[in-house]
Amino acid sequence: MLGVGVVTVQRVAFAAKRFTSQVPAQSALQGSGIASLPQVVAGIRLVDSKIARNATALGQSVYPPYLFNHAVRTYLLGALTGRARGQHFDEELLFLACILHDLGLTERFEGDMPFEIQGAESAKHFLEENGYAAEGIQTVWDGIAMHASAIGQFKRPEIALVGEGAGVDVLGPDSAQITKSDLEEILKAFPRLGFKNAFIQTCAEVLRKHPRSASRGFMRDIGERYVRDFHPHNFCDLLAQAPFPD
Repeated sequence: MLGVGVVTVQRVAFAAKRFTSQVPAQSALQGSGIASLPQVVAGIRLVDSKIARNATALGQSVYPPYLFNHAVRTYLLGALTGRARGQHFDEELLFLACILHDLGLTERFEGDMPFEIQGAESAKHFLEENGYAAEGIQTVWDGIAMHASAIGQFKRPEIALVGEGAGVDVLGPDSAQITKSDLEEILKAFPRLGFKNAFIQTCAEVLRKHPRSASRGFMRDIGERYVRDFHPHNFCDLLAQAPFPD
């Protein structure tokens, strides 16, 4: 296991060298004519700080429309989940992590590391170039890096709610936390645009170009090799069964 850790660190260090040149500087995003977001959706305020606008512009410039809408819905659904649980969180930090959480699936930022780490590193360098506070950058990094794992749910709300919001948007909501009317309002403002199929195809394309990015836990590998009748859930099946038509 130590060898794997060393290789991972080396890959992260190598990849980090090229992120700065990939991330557009703040000045490059200004005056781009990027559409602004609505002020409030389903009772949730869309953060409108300077850094939030720059992050939104970056997202709109690199995501296909279906993935940008997913990023915004992740924030709205994550914030609604946090509100339903009575959690207090920094809206700007959560917004930044959600808007940027899938950068690792884009042509500009994809690479050989797992997509969530690619995205976290990309977001980190973008925020550094925009002069964002180091503590805030670390929280955003954690929120993005942990959003696809079970670890994030045990962290502070600004981190945990990224994965919660993305999970709701991908696999379906808990009606005790997200009302039908709120969900309908979110989907009207930010339609899914064929999310199920488009997301699978995007991920598959990244894997075709970067097969080393398909990391997973070693316990699953052992289960598939040595445990009879071991049939863990497959994400593709869960997505297909989600209570959304597309």
